[in-house]
Amino acid sequence: MSTQNNSPDNTAPKSQTNVQANHTDDLQIIIVSGRSGSGKTSVLNVLADFGYHAIDNMPLSLVPDAVAKLFEVGDTPRIALGVDVRTPRADLTNFASINDDLRRTYGDNVVKILYVTAQEGVLVARFDATRRVHPLMSKTVSGEVVQNLPNAIAKEIDLLEPIASRADIKIDTSQLNIHQLKELIREHLGMVNAVTVNVLSFGFKYGMPIDADYVFDVRILPNPHWEASLRVQTGKDEAVAQFFAKHPEVETMSDDIYDFMARWLPEFLHNNRHVVTVAIGCTGGKHRSVYIAEQLANRLSEVLPDGMAVSIKHREKRRWLG
Repeated sequence: MSTQNNSPDNTAPKSQTNVQANHTDDLQIIIVSGRSGSGKTSVLNVLADFGYHAIDNMPLSLVPDAVAKLFEVGDTPRIALGVDVRTPRADLTNFASINDDLRRTYGDNVVKILYVTAQEGVLVARFDATRRVHPLMSKTVSGEVVQNLPNAIAKEIDLLEPIASRADIKIDTSQLNIHQLKELIREHLGMVNAVTVNVLSFGFKYGMPIDADYVFDVRILPNPHWEASLRVQTGKDEAVAQFFAKHPEVETMSDDIYDFMARWLPEFLHNNRHVVTVAIGCTGGKHRSVYIAEQLANRLSEVLPDGMAVSIKHREKRRWLG
């Protein structure tokens, strides 16, 4: 990774300096560029997963206005803009000036250039596999028509040199899968992975949740539904909790589910996952699943490591009055 150390210019307009002082604590602007087929779109998708407002194929001359407009909105502190050889050539030759202007306006630490590349043989194989046409194919570059893929790849290196030479982050994707790429980007940006654990209760008779990562069936447990005084209540009510307290198998199953999830959920912090759904199901989603889900969510929230948050939802709640 190479780093460009440009010092902010004190000649920046006073209004921009004030904007910078007031709002750039959380602001980050990433210009994503690189060779066609090297994974620019994948990088932008990763950054979108990280909460960046990502826009691909941005003409370089429009970048300053786009950043200013997004920044003006106030709810877009992280911006990722894809720039490559599809932009007019004059834009690319003017990259140094635009890069310097952005750094003067927003601060050298705010602006980053992320450049992705790959070995030529890998790029050729990727174009063959996807049957895509290189954006420089059949175009005139420096007075010469680029007619084949190797020439297009070679010409692209020259056109992107103003960006590549100023890159803060360079990533060779030749040997990376998408998960490795995501982890590498996270490391470069100094981001800590965050995972939300959704604990969901549901009723099997209304269908299984299709987005669940783990499903536990608690229909084997005693059912308060068959006691008339408890039928209208739910797993959140004290009377139902007292009913379950009389049946030790309820606590045993609750402990087993908790022990398993408390052991394995923290591993998702190292697995490039942002959401994990743990579903607890009984027949109607009113008593047993609700009780176990509440117990699980409360206990997990006390033991899961930093970076993991627990939420709870009862899918059949709207049916409880029926």
